[in-house]
Amino acid sequence: MEKNKRIKRILEVIPGFLSWGIITLLILLAIFNPVTCAVIIIIFDFYWIIRTVYLTTLLVMAHHRLYRQKEKNWLVECHRLQVRGIANNLYHLIIFPVYKEGLDVLRPSLKALQECNYPKDRMIVVMAFEERNPGARGTAAALESEFKVKFFRYLSTFHPDGISGESRTKGANATWAAKRAAELLRSEGIKDEEVVVSCFDADTCVDKEYFGCLSYHFLTSPKPHQASYQPIPVYNNNIWQAPSFARLVEISSSFCQMIESMRLEKFVTFSSHSMSFKTLVDIDYWPVDMVSDDSVIYWKAFLFYKGDYRVIPLYNTVSMDVAYSSNFFKTIEMQYKQKRRWAWGIENFPFLVSGFLNERQIPLVTKIRRSFHLLESHVTWAVWAIILVFIGPLPIILGGAFFNQMAIGYNLPKITGLLFNFTFLASLVWVVLSRIILPPRPRGVSWMKNVVMILEWVMVPFIILIIGSLPALDAQTHLALGRYMEFNPTQKGIK
Repeated sequence: MEKNKRIKRILEVIPGFLSWGIITLLILLAIFNPVTCAVIIIIFDFYWIIRTVYLTTLLVMAHHRLYRQKEKNWLVECHRLQVRGIANNLYHLIIFPVYKEGLDVLRPSLKALQECNYPKDRMIVVMAFEERNPGARGTAAALESEFKVKFFRYLSTFHPDGISGESRTKGANATWAAKRAAELLRSEGIKDEEVVVSCFDADTCVDKEYFGCLSYHFLTSPKPHQASYQPIPVYNNNIWQAPSFARLVEISSSFCQMIESMRLEKFVTFSSHSMSFKTLVDIDYWPVDMVSDDSVIYWKAFLFYKGDYRVIPLYNTVSMDVAYSSNFFKTIEMQYKQKRRWAWGIENFPFLVSGFLNERQIPLVTKIRRSFHLLESHVTWAVWAIILVFIGPLPIILGGAFFNQMAIGYNLPKITGLLFNFTFLASLVWVVLSRIILPPRPRGVSWMKNVVMILEWVMVPFIILIIGSLPALDAQTHLALGRYMEFNPTQKGIK
């Protein structure tokens, strides 16, 4: 046990050590050997140009798939499966972990379920409240009076505070709710393998075709219980009311998820997702002591099935709130904390590698590849903006007149300029795509907002400076120092 703790602490230090090591090394080279530093930066710039082109291409392809399937009637497709002898006997269990969200957030989420194109007599809804919230029971009663008869079953649960071995995390609440739902299923005589569970953030509004799309992919998957099902998250609920800074950050987050959906080798569950309830029970539910429950649940299943587990992308959207506050600086703080919580997903690295060390049936190549992908993505997140924005100019600033007269000193600014030109062209693509996925302008919002929402993209460099790499570096530093983060739920804006 003591040995395992030491190994875990070493693994926790590695990401932060690598990120700070890269940054420190480049700064020292800029001071003492600017030529070598410039060569490294030029190589990195070319790498980033290639990466920008590659990722933008994936984004366009993902958007094309999303647009192509947007109007598809998935329930009709499920009926066609029945003609082929594939029975659709699925129940959908939907869990909404709730912290302090009020009726203004929860009611639209439930209305979206009610309006979706799927039989409500096959849907079981669980509103999972925290008992420590004094207003929970009043909110639960108000929702039950409105929605309880709308679905096959409707259940309100209240997660007790202070259970031994638990932290105050969303995963602990979701696990408590799922166990209460399991008791309900047993009493109804419904088998676990007949249930698909979706764990949604409290503000998640599903597309009307979501459950038809989910059912179709579950029924046609060769190993339906060995896969998670990940929709595309978009932050459209209140996007017209959100300030520019928050809006751009959340649009970028949606685009990143669209890109990841095209990279199946690296695709991991994020935020709202679905999976087999049988699998959830077999792997002992979500973790109750980790912040990044939405991604750790994938790795738990991956280890349980000896590496034979994957994420199936659903090119169907779930819409959530843009996080913003009452003024500009509070919005920056809120967005920073949210992205730092996402970056805390680096806690998956020691969890995964520790699991690999204890699991001999997974091929060594798979262990190395998946561990490297996870580590590389987080380290890149923590250093890329710092290298491009802060370290890139250092050889020119610190190299002196002799360095600036050299060919490499002359070409470094030109190559950096080329990088920013490519970034600008990629941004134009992102602008166009952001307009396509935007919901219709609501009444009361001036048409001038359309112009503002195009011009605001000039803020992208500023956003890169603020939350490009710093949240990830902050999270990795906390983990390396053993200063473990607590789950910090994001207060959402008004819809």
